[in-house]
Amino acid sequence: MTLLTRYMLRQNFFLMSLILGIGTAIYLLTDLFEKLDDFIEVGLGFSTVALYFICKLPLIISQILPAVFLLSCTVQLCVMSRNKELVALQAGGVSFVSLARFILYIGFFWAVVQLGFSQYLGVMGDVESRRIWKEEVKGEVAENMTARDIWFLEDNYVINLQVAHLAKGKAEGVTVMQLTDSGNAIKEVIKATGATVQESDWLLTDVVRTQPGSYAVTNSPEFVLPIKQKLAVFKTVSTNTNLNRLALWELGAAIDRLEKSGSNVEALRTTYHQKIAYAAAVVIMGLVALMLLTWRDSLYINVSVGLILTFAFYALFTWFGALGERGFINPVLGAWFSNILFATVTLGRILWYTRSRVKKTSSMTLSGSNA
Repeated sequence: MTLLTRYMLRQNFFLMSLILGIGTAIYLLTDLFEKLDDFIEVGLGFSTVALYFICKLPLIISQILPAVFLLSCTVQLCVMSRNKELVALQAGGVSFVSLARFILYIGFFWAVVQLGFSQYLGVMGDVESRRIWKEEVKGEVAENMTARDIWFLEDNYVINLQVAHLAKGKAEGVTVMQLTDSGNAIKEVIKATGATVQESDWLLTDVVRTQPGSYAVTNSPEFVLPIKQKLAVFKTVSTNTNLNRLALWELGAAIDRLEKSGSNVEALRTTYHQKIAYAAAVVIMGLVALMLLTWRDSLYINVSVGLILTFAFYALFTWFGALGERGFINPVLGAWFSNILFATVTLGRILWYTRSRVKKTSSMTLSGSNA
C-alpha cells in the first residue's frame, strides 16, 4: 500500500466516521422525540429504551450510508483541491483516473459494509426493535398477525381468503374454485366460512359446494381440501409487513415458494433487486462526488448540489421501484433504473473530463516541443 493510498484512506475513514456519527445522532434524536411520549406513557425503563435504539442502529447506518459516502468524498476531494494537493498529485504523475480508481475501490468496500449491515445486523436489530415497540409499547401480540384478501394457486385450485390468521394457520371467508384438468373452465366452486391448515390438507367448515354446469348445490359441515399451502409464508406479503425487512436470502426463498404456489411475486422481485441496487448506490455516490469535482471545487456548492442529487436519486429509486412492484415495468429495471441513469451520466462526464485533460496536456506538450 502506497503512502498516498494510506493518506487518502485515513482521510476517508475519518470523514466517514464523523459524518456517519452526526447523521446517526440526528436520526436517533428525531426518532426519540417522536416516540418519547409513548415510552413515558407505558413507563418503559431506560434499559429497554436504550436497547430499542441500539437495535435500530445497524438499519439506520445502512439507510444513510450512500449519502454519507457522497458527503465524505465530496469534502475530501474539495479540501484536497483547495489545498492544491490535486495539483501536486498531477505534477507528480498521479492522474485523475488513479484518483477515480481509489474512490471506486473504497466505494466497493463501503457497499459491502452496507449490504452486511442491512441484510444481517439490520434485519436482526429491526426484528427486535419492532418486537419491543409492538409488545412492550403497543401491547400487541404476535399471534394476532393477519392478512386480508389473499389469492394463490395450488394444483387445480384457485383459493381466495378474505382474512388469514397467519401464525394460527386459520382463515375466514374462504372461496375455492376447482378448475378442470385443461384449466379452461371451473369445475366446482366451494365456499366456506372458515378453514384450518392441517399437516397435509385443509379442513373447511360450513361448506357450500356449487356445480356451475348443473347449478347443483351441496351443503356440508366440513370438507377436506387436498392442498398443502402453509399460511405462514404469506407473512412476507402481508399488508402489515414491510418487504424491505426481509433478509436477502429469506426474500429469495420466499419468492421461490410463492411463485410455485401461483402468487404474484413482482413486488418481491423488485424489492430483492432493490436491496442489491441500494448497496451499489454507495459506489454511484462516489462517482457523483467525482463528477462534481470536475465541475467545481467549491466545498459549499458541491455539498449543496450533492445533497440535491441525493434526494433526486432517492426519489427516482422509490418511484421506479413502485412501478416495478405494480408490474408497470420489469422488476429488475425498476430496481436498477436510478443506478443506471446516475452511473451513465457521471461516468460520461468523468470520461469527457479525463479525455479533455489528456488532449490539453498533449497539445501543451506538442506546442513546447515545436517551440
